[in-house]
Amino acid sequence: MSSVFDTLQERGFVAQCSDEGLRQLLAEERFSVYVGFDPTSASLQLGNLVPLMGLKHLQLAGHRVLLVVGGATGMVGDPSGRSEERTLLSTEQVAANGASFKRQMRAFLDFEGANPAVMLDNADWIAPMRFVDWLREVGKYFTVNYMLSKESVKERLESESGISFTEFSYMTMQAYDFLHLYDAYGCKLQCGGSDQWGNITAGIELIRKLRQGSAYGLTFPLLTTSTGEKFGKSAGNALYVDPEKTSPWELYQFFVRQDDRDVVRFLKLFTLLPLNRIIELERATAEHPEQREAQKALGFEVTAMVHGEQTAKEIVRAAETIYYSEIRDLSDATLAAVFADVPSSEIAIAELEQGVDLPSVLVSTGLTASKGEARRLLASGGVYVNNVRVAADRRLTLADRASQSFVVLRTGRKSYHLLRVGAEV
Repeated sequence: MSSVFDTLQERGFVAQCSDEGLRQLLAEERFSVYVGFDPTSASLQLGNLVPLMGLKHLQLAGHRVLLVVGGATGMVGDPSGRSEERTLLSTEQVAANGASFKRQMRAFLDFEGANPAVMLDNADWIAPMRFVDWLREVGKYFTVNYMLSKESVKERLESESGISFTEFSYMTMQAYDFLHLYDAYGCKLQCGGSDQWGNITAGIELIRKLRQGSAYGLTFPLLTTSTGEKFGKSAGNALYVDPEKTSPWELYQFFVRQDDRDVVRFLKLFTLLPLNRIIELERATAEHPEQREAQKALGFEVTAMVHGEQTAKEIVRAAETIYYSEIRDLSDATLAAVFADVPSSEIAIAELEQGVDLPSVLVSTGLTASKGEARRLLASGGVYVNNVRVAADRRLTLADRASQSFVVLRTGRKSYHLLRVGAEV
């Protein structure tokens, strides 16, 4: 019998599994599975897409997906994979971050239809409990010896900063989440990054002790490149789902620039493209690496999933034309992102309504040092408006806008200037 476990394994999602019987169980039964996300940031990051895509495959196979936003655990902080304690967030910060997570997760999973994903907040069942009740009802089932044996705790104990009682207790909170979801939703499987293995197995043990039930754990690989480079805030190269933090253009370009050694693995993890299509893209990359066909497919698929197909198509169009043909009819957001690193200035809309002579514009933007130099450059065909060469007697008008608010100027091959059209200057 076909199992979604095989799909996950073929696409590179399986790092650790608590029981080899999970493959058969996933084929024979349909039940709830969950992943927890602590809202320590206002936006999901690229690494969060791995568990979200894993859940997508599970949902497509008919399993009910539970997304637990850690309103309670986010107040404590998970010590897993960290060498020092997190900065504790306020209740307001955690709540605001959690609300952002909930909005962003809707891009990846189906929350309507016959098998909708369910979004939960563990503060709803953890926050009402008194400290004494927690110690008696949860803490008594964890020996200190058992907790000390977990890798995440051992690593912190060996570090200079050690581990606080606050973070030491985190494992009990995540384990209790699994128990609560087992009782309330029939949840039999917890998934997460491979750094969550200790927390996941703690929940499995708690269910076994208190309910004499069987529960399972499955971890996904932590996201790294073929060179071992990690992604995230701590590594200083985080990419965010929030377009205010990482623009759609930046996200697309990140994937287009991926090494040939990584692109097939990322296609399997971050897209729903069939494996036979990915094999075709792998072959195309091997035969014509300069065309970057696999990278472009990866960039489009991820950008479309995160920001919508229309935005992805505009980004692809911008990438194909921005340096080679006329720049026209792009959005302000896309154009601003493409030219984020070039000099810019502002011109009043009233000036463009009347028309401005180009030598004056070239001097004011710093593209030329004088009007005389500007005229010589225009005469030699070295001035471009939106990548189109312009004549010496040309004036700049509102019709020259490449988007609602921008005109792109260029002299020579590489000297760009972004001119923003404002109401007043």
